[in-house]
Amino acid sequence: MSAAARLNLVPVEDYLAGELISPVKHEYLGGVVYAMAGARNVHNTIASNTLVAVGSRLHGRPCRPFNSDTKIRIDLPGHIRFYYPDASVSRRPNPPTDSFQDEPAVLFEVLSRRTRRIDEGEKKDAYLTIPSLGVCVHIEQETAAVVAFRRTNDGFVREVYQGLDAVLPLGEIGIDLPLAEVYETVEFAPEPEDE
Repeated sequence: MSAAARLNLVPVEDYLAGELISPVKHEYLGGVVYAMAGARNVHNTIASNTLVAVGSRLHGRPCRPFNSDTKIRIDLPGHIRFYYPDASVSRRPNPPTDSFQDEPAVLFEVLSRRTRRIDEGEKKDAYLTIPSLGVCVHIEQETAAVVAFRRTNDGFVREVYQGLDAVLPLGEIGIDLPLAEVYETVEFAPEPEDE
């Protein structure tokens, strides 16, 4: 028996059913399931502020914002992945009975010391394969700064927006996002070392 056969890969259907009843969220990479760690209050504040600011601007429009409980399904060659971004927006949302989205236009990840390597590496690389994705936004916790990976005719380009006066243009969904609103009530401090 090969090592791969001994892994007991989880079928997609079992993963999706399990996530609906699990007290802990899990990401799914080609049949392997990984539990997600919790987040600090500053991370949750930034993610919530982002969702509120984006959602209020999309009111009455066909785009739909989603929070961090909504998975994104990514169909890569040879396997499927499911990731939980901190926030997302879809122009063509999946049916309400689904627990995931297939066609995000914008994805947001709040970076932390524990998640930075994965968020800036494997997750970003997977996100950028999604045909509907217009921009993937990485939001810093320790300073007012975001990095946007925006789709162009020549592939994705990296854009940096810094300072509380900066505004992130999101033409992909017809809005602008002021960083002052993303970081409302956030007190910047170095992230503590994990204990």
